[in-house]
Amino acid sequence: MSASDFRQIAAGAESGKAERLFRAAVSAFCSLTRPSRREIAQLEDLTLPLFDNVSVESRRYVAAALSECEYAPAALVRRLCQERVDIAAPLLIRSRALSDVDLIALIGRHGLPHARAIARRKDLNQTIADLIKVLERPTLVRSQQPEATANAASENAEVVAADANRQEASDAAAETVRHRLRSMMRAESGTAIGPFVEPQTYVKLRETALTGNAAFFQTALADALEVDFLTARTLTASHNYAPLLAALRALDLSEDKAFLITAAIYPTAFPHPQAIRIFLDRYRLLHREAALDRLRGWKADTVSKIVRKPGRVAANADLHKLNGADMTATPKARRV
Repeated sequence: MSASDFRQIAAGAESGKAERLFRAAVSAFCSLTRPSRREIAQLEDLTLPLFDNVSVESRRYVAAALSECEYAPAALVRRLCQERVDIAAPLLIRSRALSDVDLIALIGRHGLPHARAIARRKDLNQTIADLIKVLERPTLVRSQQPEATANAASENAEVVAADANRQEASDAAAETVRHRLRSMMRAESGTAIGPFVEPQTYVKLRETALTGNAAFFQTALADALEVDFLTARTLTASHNYAPLLAALRALDLSEDKAFLITAAIYPTAFPHPQAIRIFLDRYRLLHREAALDRLRGWKADTVSKIVRKPGRVAANADLHKLNGADMTATPKARRV
């Protein structure tokens, strides 16, 4: 489907427009052999604001389509997985966009229905499989009769003792699984690629944003993201705040701090409370892993510039190593 097709949909009658656009956008995306990061971000920017206005049938259709898509947008997949299991099941079973930590969070939030769908995944992490087995195990509850014979009482005592031993073993197994889950989540969070944001970093971003001098803020943003100045400038030169929103989400700023900075850079973007609500919804729905993935792309572009034209990057010429990145070095921001 071409851009003109989408324009025809948008220009059509109001009734069912969001529904048609939602389905058409995902169908067009799934037809792409290898979508770019920009195309993935565009699909998220288009579909997430429409999400609450489309039917259950459309959500189910999109979930099934994206479950077969190798490069499905992570933020949209995670949003669909928050739906009830009859909608989310194809993604829970097949989607590659869900990490082990995502699966654990979904089990913790939605319980057995989602867990049973996740259990059907191929190559499921054994720790998560063990967690689901613990959730599936029924708890045996036995009660003693108030008037029982001595023999019955003795038998009941033995049964209660056996049940207690089984329950203790079950609790121990559950605690072992919880310990392994905590270790896995700590390990995964420790390898995340993204700058550690200290309080002074936010203060620097806030103060430079409030000066009204774009270059000051762009330099501070380059420092925080560890990219070159030209890349930071492109994030604030767009006609909308979507690139900056992704950058602030990658820095893991709270929504109030992210809004303050964005409003300072794009003051005309928030003329009424509804615009603020849309910003907050988009920020909450943008998963940090998706934002970090875009940050990786920006860093790769920075390194590519250095390789092509060494010594001619506008700012941030020092190199340092990234933990767990596909590249060996990225430029460290420096005021010039």
